[in-house]
Amino acid sequence: MYRSISRLVAAAIIAVVGLAVAWLAHAHENHVHAEDKPAAAANRGSALSRAEATAGPFEMVVTAKNNAMSIYIDDFATNAPIANARVVIETPAGPLDATAKDGFYELNAPFLEKPGHYDLIAIVSLGQTTEVLPLSLDVPALHDEHPPHGFAAWLGSLPVPVLLAAIGVGVLLGTGFSLLVRRRSVSALVVLGLAVAGAPNGAEAHENHVHGGEKAPIQAPTGELAARLADGSLFVPKPVQRIFGIRTEVSEQSTFNRSVELPGRIIPDPNASGFVQAAVGGRLSAPPGGFPRLGTAVKAGDILAYVTPPIQAVDVSDMRQRQGELDQQIGIVERRVARYQQLVVSGAVARQQLEDAKSELEGLRDRRQSLDRSRREEALVAPVDGIVADGVPVAGQMAQPNAVVFHIVDPAKLWVEALSFTVVRPSSATARTASERTLPLEFRGSGFADRNQALPVHFAIAGDVAGLRAGQFVTVVASTDERLQGIAVPRSAVVRGANGQEFVFEHVSPERFIAKPVRIAPLDGKRVLIPAGLEPGKRIVVQGAALLDQVR
Repeated sequence: MYRSISRLVAAAIIAVVGLAVAWLAHAHENHVHAEDKPAAAANRGSALSRAEATAGPFEMVVTAKNNAMSIYIDDFATNAPIANARVVIETPAGPLDATAKDGFYELNAPFLEKPGHYDLIAIVSLGQTTEVLPLSLDVPALHDEHPPHGFAAWLGSLPVPVLLAAIGVGVLLGTGFSLLVRRRSVSALVVLGLAVAGAPNGAEAHENHVHGGEKAPIQAPTGELAARLADGSLFVPKPVQRIFGIRTEVSEQSTFNRSVELPGRIIPDPNASGFVQAAVGGRLSAPPGGFPRLGTAVKAGDILAYVTPPIQAVDVSDMRQRQGELDQQIGIVERRVARYQQLVVSGAVARQQLEDAKSELEGLRDRRQSLDRSRREEALVAPVDGIVADGVPVAGQMAQPNAVVFHIVDPAKLWVEALSFTVVRPSSATARTASERTLPLEFRGSGFADRNQALPVHFAIAGDVAGLRAGQFVTVVASTDERLQGIAVPRSAVVRGANGQEFVFEHVSPERFIAKPVRIAPLDGKRVLIPAGLEPGKRIVVQGAALLDQVR
């Protein structure tokens, strides 16, 4: 009898000790140290409650944190922020006016201190437009950071089956404990004690264990960070959209002329450019003021350089002899003319003889000047107005006959030469540079002779040509007479994926975007045509699509 009672007492003692040890381990795991309390307190209210609504031309997103509400209002079609509207929120505390901040609105909402579900009404007025937007805001309850401690509180939180199982295990272990005590097996007693203390922890570890075949639940993105969701869509908060500069456009179906893309390059206008060449070979010399350098503006007829032709020694001797003979003849005739002028007055010499002598004197002087010019340099003049685009002559440099010394170009008159494999007479055309700059073009003509298996097509640039240069490569988009149906979007709206597939982003909700694969065709310098993959009436991102593609 005494042994049975002792065994029951030992079983009860072991059961209580095992539960106490398990409670101590659990309390230590959930214990918040003194140095950790400030950080926990700082995290109160860090979660954001969100609500969104759309009405008329307005799209609204409201976030609540602590006792403040941040209100973002954008234009529904373009996603452009609206910063000058009047916003009134009907709250449980009555109507409250929101204050405009830098791109959004702020509202002090003390009623948010109490967790729960709030049905709010926002009244947005802009000019003559007023819309009512209903909002549903859920404010979650903050978790208590200091739960009640104590063995009794923890024991009361355990399910009844767990308590009964613990008591049953205690009875069995009590029987073994009494036997071990009688046999004085201290080592076995220690083993049983460790088993009792570790049993609840092992069960708890098993409960928290995630098996290899199971997947951990996916957490939805929180806070103000953009993220790619599990279904492939993008969650982009309104503050991030403001940073990215996201703009949208409603897609519309229409009919357009089919366009073709041609490779081209910028060339000078043939009527506003020219070459400065030397007719004969000779040594270059600078005019007064020196040679004009690159970029120097010149006028038609300005002397840019001189060319002095080389003369052999024999030729120099002959020229000097001929010059001497001419100078002698000129002197003789000049004296004859002077004598005839005196005799004509008295009538001793006829006036006709005087006129013949003067004519002979002029002929000799002309021959003498021609001989002098043959020894002087040739002046090289600018053929057109413009700037010096090419050519860096040096004094003393030998120029060959027909060598190009300067290239003069008018930078305000430029053309585009494109290469086409078919005969093209476009009704309209544009050129696109590597920096996505668009240039309006006017058709000037198409060649008929092959040039590298293609036909040259000339266009004149009709718009501003500042910043362009001759030889710069461009892509010409020429419109044809063929008609195509589709949706026109800016080129910035199309993003190319890693697999080469083009796609656009659809704005499906205020803070959610979906990538849609599309097929594109060239339309003009600024837009592309989407004949398949996109429906009309969808909001398409036309600015910031490349940044959305980087969200992971």
